[in-house]
Amino acid sequence: MPTFSLERTPPLAPAEAWRRLTAWPRHADVVPLTRIVVLTAPPTHEGTRFVARSGVGPVTVDDVMEVTVWRPPVGDEPGLCRLEKRGRVVLGWAEIEVRPGPGGGSRVVWREELRIRFLPRLFDGVLNRTARLVFGRAATRLLRKAQRR
Repeated sequence: MPTFSLERTPPLAPAEAWRRLTAWPRHADVVPLTRIVVLTAPPTHEGTRFVARSGVGPVTVDDVMEVTVWRPPVGDEPGLCRLEKRGRVVLGWAEIEVRPGPGGGSRVVWREELRIRFLPRLFDGVLNRTARLVFGRAATRLLRKAQRR
């Protein structure tokens, strides 16, 4: 099961980095061919569920996720969000950790364990490299992109 970790140090306060990374619908703006549907009422909390549907036309894959840990950063205390992947095809988990970083910015660590049901282990290396590339770009863009309020 491929597991990877990404780190970013944006010049954003931890609360702002957290807000940008956990605004689930914004992920569709930075992940190609993906739409996000949040299934539960806001605000996000433990138990929030959403679906990332990726693909084109009838060829799509649903990544159904549930928030199982929701601790936003407060003061010098780091924040942690854990998502469990609950779909039929995409399995595993993801964690987003945000803590104070250098110069008033943040240190973000995104960890993910990703498995595609029925995909032979032979493809773990390709899946790992692809996931690192896609999620690394997504994290960078979410943290860099200006957001309307």
